Parts: sequence; structure tokens; C-alpha cells
Amino acid sequence: MERQPTPHPSSDGEVVLSGEDETVPETGYLHEEALRHLDEYRRVEAHSATTSSSAPVAPAGFAYPPAQRNQIRESWDTLMRWSKVFRTRQSAESLLEETNKVVVFGGGSFGTAMGVQLARQKPGLEVVLLLRDPYLSRDINTLHENTRYLSGFKLPHNVRATTSPTEAILGAQFAVHAVPVQSSRAFLQSIKDILPPTVPIVCVSKGLEVGNAATMSDLIPSALERKQPAVFLSGPSFAKEVMENRPTGVVAACKDPELARTVQALFASPTMRVNTTTDVVGVEICGALKNVLAIAAGIVQGLDLGHNALAALVAQGCSEIRWLAEKMGGKSTTMSGLSGLGDIMLTCYGDLSRNRTVGMRLGRGEKIADILASSKQGVAEGVATAGVVVGLARKYRVSLPVLTAVAQVLDNNLTPSEAVAEIMNLPQIEEV
Repeated sequence: MERQPTPHPSSDGEVVLSGEDETVPETGYLHEEALRHLDEYRRVEAHSATTSSSAPVAPAGFAYPPAQRNQIRESWDTLMRWSKVFRTRQSAESLLEETNKVVVFGGGSFGTAMGVQLARQKPGLEVVLLLRDPYLSRDINTLHENTRYLSGFKLPHNVRATTSPTEAILGAQFAVHAVPVQSSRAFLQSIKDILPPTVPIVCVSKGLEVGNAATMSDLIPSALERKQPAVFLSGPSFAKEVMENRPTGVVAACKDPELARTVQALFASPTMRVNTTTDVVGVEICGALKNVLAIAAGIVQGLDLGHNALAALVAQGCSEIRWLAEKMGGKSTTMSGLSGLGDIMLTCYGDLSRNRTVGMRLGRGEKIADILASSKQGVAEGVATAGVVVGLARKYRVSLPVLTAVAQVLDNNLTPSEAVAEIMNLPQIEEV
């Protein structure tokens, strides 16, 4: 029987099959944790060698000749075998078994959806939403429905609400922070003596604080006046689709990789993938600035400028976000991940985007004051963030034409049409 190639890590971390075979097609580079399982990978490959030799050759496919089709199938099978080897020994179920209560700060759409995501995985888990509105709290507890933000969705029986911080926080092992950024400081200051300093905060709020441009990773310890373990969850994730149990991918950012993996295990499910990263700055800047870019995208759509214009605008906006994130210490690779390009695509093109909706209404001629007064979707963080971004651009000496134009439109210094004309008349330059 022909000897099967043995996988081994190359110097750059890729898995390579020894012998005459090419590098195994992988979805990027393997995490160092996967490399620690290569001995088991070899055993999987050895077992595969004894079973695959007698396997029937795949019949001719519609698009590919038989030889190429077999290569595709073998590549996929190799990936699936690697997946089984890589899976962590400690499953998400074991972490959930140890978790009895999670508190969610805020009763908006996304905070509710993430609470439901956890509640579905363990019927015995107590998920408590901490709200300000006693009427909404009553609806959640009696109707099992967030009637204001997620009307029509029934909440699991183990999700309840309260307006009492002490009742909500007591005994909680994790706290999901879903309070809008501009309200976060006052809220956290109000509960700092109730929230134990050891309870990890999983922050899903995206934006920059007006007045000082603080990210949530700066705001949380400042408001609590102490260090608090915190992970920042971001990525393309509309609340409605999370509630519908549709496949979703997010990233957990934390300077402590172990805590990031803990949150990964807590939220991961068959319908939610959670990647991890230590690039907190990059994730937060992408998460904040994509809201501003979404307003710009909405303006282009409201003006009916076409797909070419929208694609060019989003591409320029992605570059501007990357320029600023890198200046602030973020990694360029984060821009191409879930919290960067993934979230930008969703927010700029998705019909459920609050910021995109604001932009579309601006493009159609409505005034920002009227838009905000009539909005029932919740807070569009990009409105407050736009002005803050200009200050950051000046501080770090970065030119951000599209994002600055959004702030000008929101401040009634330019009409949407004038902003587009000015952007199009900027000097023709080399792409960077």
C-alpha cells in the first residue's frame, strides 16, 4: 500500500504533508493550540490511510473532471479530520454546566438577543435583563417578549427582567454590557459598588464616548474606578437574526487570551461561531467607525447613486478605518476579519442597520433632528461617534475624507449631495 503523507508544521505555522503532496489547503494559518495536537492528527491520517484506499472513486461531477473532483473531496475530508483533532478537550457544555446566572445590562435588541443565545443553550441558566423601564420589565416577565425592541419573538422561560441592580447582579458569574456607549459611564458608576470586581464583563456596546473619545475598554475601568476583567464582543450580528437562530460569527477580543477563550466557550453554539483575538484596539475602532461609514453608505443609497458609487465609498471607508486603527495601535489583519470587513459589510448593506437607515433618510432629504426623534429602532451610535472620529483623526494626523464628510452632513454644514460632490472632486491619488 502506498505510504500516506504525514502532516508537520512548517516554519510559518502551515500544516504541510511530507512526501510529494502539496501543502494542505487550510483556512489560514493554524492556531498554535492546533499544532499541539499534531500527534493525534498523524494518528487520524494513519487511520484514514487504512480506510481510504478501498473507498470508491467519486463519479464525475457536473463542474469538474474526476481527478480534480477527488482532490477537492480529499481536501475537504482532510479539513474535517483536522477539525475533529483541533476541537478543545473542554467543551462549551462543561463551562455552561458551571455557569448558573448571567446578567445583561440593558434591554435593547442586541442585549436581549445575546441573553437569549445563552438561555437557549442551558434551560437551567438564569439570564436576568437589568432594565430602567418597569413597563418593559413587566412585559418580559409576563408576556415573555421584549415588546419594544423585539416584538413577535418569544423569550425562553429562563430569561427574566428586573429594574433592581442588586437583584440582577447578585450571584451572576458573567455580565453582558449592552448599554449604549453614551450612557455607559453613568450606568457603570451607579452599579460599581454592587458589581463584584471579579465578574467578567462581556461588552457588546460599540462606539466612542463623546467628549474624550474613550473606547469601552478605557471607559469601563474609568467608570468603575478599578480594573475589571472585560472581553469585547463584536462582529456582523443583527439581533433579529440571532433571535431567529441563524448562523452568526463574532470575535471575542481581550488582552488575556484565556479569558477570551472562556467567553468563546460560553457563547459558541451550532449557530454561533466565536473567534478570539488580543487586538482590543483594532476590534473597538472597527466596531465604532463602521457605524459612521454605514451612515455614509445609507446616504449614497438614499441619493440613489448606484452600486458603483456604494462600492467605491465602502472601499474608501474601509481604508480610512484601517489608517486610524493602525495609528492607534490596532492590527491591519483585524480589518479583514469579522469585526472589520464582516461588520462593515453587514452594517453598510443590511436592511436592519440603524445607522444605514439614518443615512438613507438623510439622503432623501430629511433632517437629522426629525430622524432621531422618529426612530423606533434604538440608538444609532454612528451619529454621536462621527464628531468624535474627526477629533481622533486630528490627534493622530490621519486624513479621513468620507468619515469627516459624514460629520459635516450631520452638523448641517453640508447637504448629502454637496458632500458627495466634494468627495468626488478630491485630487486623484495613488491607492494606499
